[in-house]
Amino acid sequence: MSRTTSDFYVASRTVSPLWNASAIGGEYLSAASFLGVAGLILTFGADMLWLPVGWTGGYLVLLVLVSAPLRRSGAYTLPDFAEARLESMAVRRLSSVLVVLIGWLYLMPQFQSAGLVFRTITGAPPWAGSLLVAAVVAANVLSGGMRSITFVQAFQYWLKLTALALPLVFMLMAWWSGGAPGLAAGDEWALPLHGRDHPVYETYSMILATFLGTMGLPHVLVRFYTNPDGRAARRTTLVVLTLLGAFYVMPAVYGYLGHVYGMPAGDTVVLTLPGRLVGGPVGEFLTALVTAGAFAAFLSTSSGLTVSVAGVIAQDILRGGVRSFRYATVLAVVVPFALAGAARSLPVATVVGLAFAVAASSFCPLLVLGIWWRRLTTTGAFAGLLAGGGLACAAVVVTISGGPHTGWAGSLLAEPAAWTVPVSFTVMVTVSLLTPSRVPRGVARTMVRLHTPETLNVDRGDWRPRHM
Repeated sequence: MSRTTSDFYVASRTVSPLWNASAIGGEYLSAASFLGVAGLILTFGADMLWLPVGWTGGYLVLLVLVSAPLRRSGAYTLPDFAEARLESMAVRRLSSVLVVLIGWLYLMPQFQSAGLVFRTITGAPPWAGSLLVAAVVAANVLSGGMRSITFVQAFQYWLKLTALALPLVFMLMAWWSGGAPGLAAGDEWALPLHGRDHPVYETYSMILATFLGTMGLPHVLVRFYTNPDGRAARRTTLVVLTLLGAFYVMPAVYGYLGHVYGMPAGDTVVLTLPGRLVGGPVGEFLTALVTAGAFAAFLSTSSGLTVSVAGVIAQDILRGGVRSFRYATVLAVVVPFALAGAARSLPVATVVGLAFAVAASSFCPLLVLGIWWRRLTTTGAFAGLLAGGGLACAAVVVTISGGPHTGWAGSLLAEPAAWTVPVSFTVMVTVSLLTPSRVPRGVARTMVRLHTPETLNVDRGDWRPRHM
């Protein structure tokens, strides 16, 4: 289906809002959404409801501040936008490194979850499920790039919605026929801010990461480049809010029912609960359906991440073009597959939350200031990306390599957004004010392009990096 570079990277910018919103839902609702949310709600209680709220609310911030100007930029990737706005190869290269790191960090829990599900269903070793998903994703992306995965991801959103909704109907019927048991009096599960070392800090840091991190996720932003224009990008975002809101109600109910029926804590509650409540052949069928939805979550999210990471590797490390994109696809899959074993001691949603923290600490300040503040300088952007992104990445490395830590150190490392995001914004603004001579020469023209409605017929041809 794909024959040109534009087909591989952005599906020739012809994807309609409804189809694109379904595809965004398909790739955004990852293993953390399908399995991790219910597992965290079961383990830590109702306070974890902030997680799906933040993951959905992030699109509201994206709608208001970023979606339409980003589409008008005409870029293919986040590094393309960084170079176009700041006219700096140094900022582009640093952005490329961060895109790859965020993509790999987000891919790791997808492969981790695939191994978990495969082991739960078949008893096979975890690496077998990870290898299966990695192979399917690589084959899918290699066959047709963005145009190919758009159709797959749009279908997989509706598959995931059905895979959670249908078993939930039967489980609620079983719950009701069993007398509708509820929480015991004084059960701390329903109380906020329990079960963690520093719950107030961790909750607000998580909210900040999820609300601001969405706009910095490369596999989400690349979707807005596929819309025909800025108006379509805004309509896409509105539909996404609706689709995600409908989906995220269900993992919360799974977590609640899992607690009521005494299911063991962990990410497998979505897989095991239908068999526990319904049982018999119907329960086995519902378990199979949920398993199919889980694999759809791995495949769709991994496909979008692979496209975004491969696009950056192909343009900034290799020579560009379709052949380089295909080589980069293999590299984009192999590295996180090899690293997935290192994160098995952490819950899936926790690892994804770390990716959100890095995105919020790096690309959120770059996009917000780059789109709305013309005094942002090349030096300020580079310093802010290095400070915020570097600190967040350091926290991620310590958390993953050393496992969960306790006390204030553990909270600050596991939920770094509350201090890394302000650092990034402060450094970008302060350094920009101290280096006014480094404002890009073409900033006036770039800002006009970003903020002028398409009806005025401003030239918006695809932007190309200068080194291609």
